[in-house]
Amino acid sequence: MELRHLSAFVAVAEELHFGRAAKRLQMAQPPLSQQIRQLEKELGVQLFERNTRSVRLTSAGESFLQPVRTVLDDLDTAVRAAKAAGRGEYGRVTIGFAGASSHETLPLLTRAVRAAHPALELVMRGQTYANVALDRVADGSLDLGFVRLPVTQPAVAYRVIDEEELVCALPSDHRLARLESVPIAVLAEEPFVSFPANTGSTVRDAMVGACDSAGFNPRVVQEAPDSYTILALVAAGVGVTVTVTSVQHIQQNGLVYRPLSGPPIRLQAALAWRSDNPSAALRAVLAVAEEALPTPAGPVNATDVMGALDALDRVGPAGPRSAVSRN
Repeated sequence: MELRHLSAFVAVAEELHFGRAAKRLQMAQPPLSQQIRQLEKELGVQLFERNTRSVRLTSAGESFLQPVRTVLDDLDTAVRAAKAAGRGEYGRVTIGFAGASSHETLPLLTRAVRAAHPALELVMRGQTYANVALDRVADGSLDLGFVRLPVTQPAVAYRVIDEEELVCALPSDHRLARLESVPIAVLAEEPFVSFPANTGSTVRDAMVGACDSAGFNPRVVQEAPDSYTILALVAAGVGVTVTVTSVQHIQQNGLVYRPLSGPPIRLQAALAWRSDNPSAALRAVLAVAEEALPTPAGPVNATDVMGALDALDRVGPAGPRSAVSRN
């Protein structure tokens, strides 16, 4: 039994006329009659009573009609679903991100995707620091990751979506809070609060690199897994931290932000994905992201804060500290 036999049966059953059914199927009448005979032979029952003047369904034909319509409708639904999935309208995309730094960018992307492709499932993996997200994109366990440059894995493609600066967060009653900007070198004797070491946090890496370029290693007295907790500890007077501008939406009593003195130290945020990922759903999300999270005007490609700070080590602790800047 073939699908063409079922389609032929439904056409004849609905038209009750072989000529009209053949015209509807855009075929000649003799092949249509042959298909009906083949179907009846396979089923072992007569589906139609026909003579030179009329065609009507037998009781077997009437019983057969609705289930066949259901089969053909289900097949049509399956075909349309497969085509929609091929266009990225259905499917699943796993996205890795890390808390507060994605406060603005992540909702812009997810809302735009849901508006454009409401049947597409987004699976969110929080607390995925930038370096970890990059590794998981590279090994295929994430489809898309919010990362920061540099992206060194050859199989991973990326697009810059934002540029951030390092800032200092202080207790509001700290002696440095009265300054308009804080020279990073004056933090040398301060206790620091930061992300845990070796967890893939580019913010911690950038903080350590900036301090190292200023001639000291930050004394981290308390670690916390996310920016909300880190900044709550800063507000409580546990220590200071160096963080990124994207977390400044976190406002609480006892906490102030101050820019770092000198040329700004910038980090570029990006979306990263495997260039060989065949997912049509991922392609659909990337297309939406082009509009929802456009690349800022004039970012410097593939330059990272750590590389820039290393290059400036020769200037010495008193010299300027500039990482990525726009031209």
